[in-house]
Amino acid sequence: MSEFDAIFLVDDDPINNLINKRLLGKTGISQKIEEFLGGQEALNRLSQEPLSNNILIFLDINMPVVNGWEFLEKYLMHFPERRDKILILSSSIDFQDRQKAEGYEIVSGFLEKPLTLEKISAYFPKYF
Repeated sequence: MSEFDAIFLVDDDPINNLINKRLLGKTGISQKIEEFLGGQEALNRLSQEPLSNNILIFLDINMPVVNGWEFLEKYLMHFPERRDKILILSSSIDFQDRQKAEGYEIVSGFLEKPLTLEKISAYFPKYF
């Protein structure tokens, strides 16, 4: 049984999404993995998910149009009742980005790209 009803990969780099989708597909954390090239696209799709569905979101910070921080603000505004798990997945090595992420209760962690099985196992050890 999967822990999440779906995984949302929110990153403007389609290559990162492809690699991460294959990597996460090996874990069994969820059978359904969806890719989004922008924050607004992911928010629109999230609005179609039943409240009871548990979604794992890997969120990039640096994206055009709606960046990761704007995504988080819109998520909080439009989905205050959701209890999804959000992990920041970014190439940023800026300490201020980590601090800012920690300021959001809904953010469960901050991972540096590239995503690896070792990094995933730190958050989901029962799958390894």
